[in-house]
Amino acid sequence: RTLMPSCTMPAAEGMEVTTRNEKINDARKFVLSMIFSERNHFCPFCQVSGGDCELQNSAYEQEMTHWMIQPNWTTFNVDASHPFFTHEANRCILCRRCLRSCEELVGNNTIGVEQRGASSLIMADLGIPFGESSCVSCGTCVQMCPTGAMMDNRAAYLGLEKESETVKSICTQCSIGCGVEVQIRDNNIIKINADFDNDSCHGAICKNGRWVKLYEFDDAKMVETPKIRKNGELVESTWEEAMAFAANAIKKAGSSFSAVAATGLSAESLFGFKSLFADSLKGKSVVSTEGSRHSAAAAKLVAEKGAFEGSLSAIDDADCVITIGEDLINYHEVMSFMVKRNLKNGTKLVAIDTDNSAYGNLATSTVVIKEGTEKAILKGIVAAMAKLGLKSCDCESCQNPDAIVQDAAKITGVSSETILDAAYAIGTSVNPVIIFGESVASDPEADALFVAKCMADMIDATMINAKGKANSLTAAQFSLSGAYEASETVVAVMADQEVEDWAEKFAAAGTKIVFASYVNEMTEAADVVFPVCNWAQEQGHFVNLEGKIQWRSQLVEAGELVKSTPEALNLLAKEMNLTIAGDWKEDLTAAPASVSIQ
Repeated sequence: RTLMPSCTMPAAEGMEVTTRNEKINDARKFVLSMIFSERNHFCPFCQVSGGDCELQNSAYEQEMTHWMIQPNWTTFNVDASHPFFTHEANRCILCRRCLRSCEELVGNNTIGVEQRGASSLIMADLGIPFGESSCVSCGTCVQMCPTGAMMDNRAAYLGLEKESETVKSICTQCSIGCGVEVQIRDNNIIKINADFDNDSCHGAICKNGRWVKLYEFDDAKMVETPKIRKNGELVESTWEEAMAFAANAIKKAGSSFSAVAATGLSAESLFGFKSLFADSLKGKSVVSTEGSRHSAAAAKLVAEKGAFEGSLSAIDDADCVITIGEDLINYHEVMSFMVKRNLKNGTKLVAIDTDNSAYGNLATSTVVIKEGTEKAILKGIVAAMAKLGLKSCDCESCQNPDAIVQDAAKITGVSSETILDAAYAIGTSVNPVIIFGESVASDPEADALFVAKCMADMIDATMINAKGKANSLTAAQFSLSGAYEASETVVAVMADQEVEDWAEKFAAAGTKIVFASYVNEMTEAADVVFPVCNWAQEQGHFVNLEGKIQWRSQLVEAGELVKSTPEALNLLAKEMNLTIAGDWKEDLTAAPASVSIQ
């Protein structure tokens, strides 16, 4: 009798489906005409016109040269308050993809719709500008928008997707390893989108992966040539002269030099660093920038219990997520997306930390503890579950659960009622997940982690160590987890990683050798500087927090005098008559890990 909408019509046995005929085409043209008439679609002025706009492409597919319905020419506001994107309501077709992606993929629920009918508008929160809203700047709405209504400020007018090359890679800003699709044109990065085929993030990336690091790439001053300090000034040099200077300085230091490498480097780079400075030159202190902050406790637990960590997919099925000493919102935001989007389905969030302000009102139970009392609070929660009769306690010292709960309250500064509330939320769950961070992972005695493991066994929970930078696990597997010891001669292989507090430690050395991508405090203080590739210029392997070996693609070419970090390390080894030998994959799995590496 009439046409059926394909998006809502269920398939049935014996059904015959026709998707193209004159009647259908006329209906599509009419619907498109109505869509065009509702807003001010001035295609020649739109940044996605000419191939990237789904609305325009649909019109061309129907061979439309005009639309039959006169637009009402109502002017809609443009919201340019956000630093990364502009909301252009004149181009909006009210498809609500932005709304659904914000709710269902990110779990942030920032976007809604106000007014009715033709006056309907996409809004942020209760109608405030996007730049002042609860938006977390992940950019998922921008990627999902089929028109130019959500406009990427940086990418606008730099080139259409059909005129560019799209390269699949991974984000290496944290240990999750989210998949990205990077649009490249003329050796420039146009924009970064999430890769929905990636099995770690499934189409979600945060502001760091989409925009922050890319803006840094645009704005940072690159190290473009080797430099040597002469007469107190850093002057341009050649690779040969700079290598000779560095090799002589290291030879002069003997085995008393120190070396530090960023955990954002590729596995190949970290292996070359370890092979040269630890295995061949046997430096006094050869460590990563993280040291043992994310691996000390795990190493001890692995030695006694074996691999104990699960995968990120457990979060999707969890009905209770317990975070201990980990701020997912600020440091592993895509993991927070995984948690937040499940809260509407009844998933409980128990946040245990010294500062839970980042979680706002998301948590079912917020447990704010005194610094260093992670073990006490976990013991208290374990005892509280036994006291409430929710779980039988197989952990040590559970004979008098009421006394343990009271002791935990005194030690941690948390009321016993809060401990019991948290225990009830955890103990009544079916598929819990425990995510722990640095305050638990950095303890060499692993006191809190052993209690957390006991609790996980009690409630049949999956455990996940959030870890640090992209190759945090790799650095630990390469035995780069020792404590940094200062020396007169220091080698810092940093590439594009933020120098944080390392600049001060580095400045105290006598002879300073640095491998870097950007000019910063460390390069300005160095005696010799080697220009190496940044994240966009260098390919390599990374092992994410769940043990997946991933590949980061090269996106753009580096400058003529800029080398990859493995290449630079090999040149230094050659200058010292040494060879970087071995297989990084074999070395990666030589020691037992907290998670299965594959």
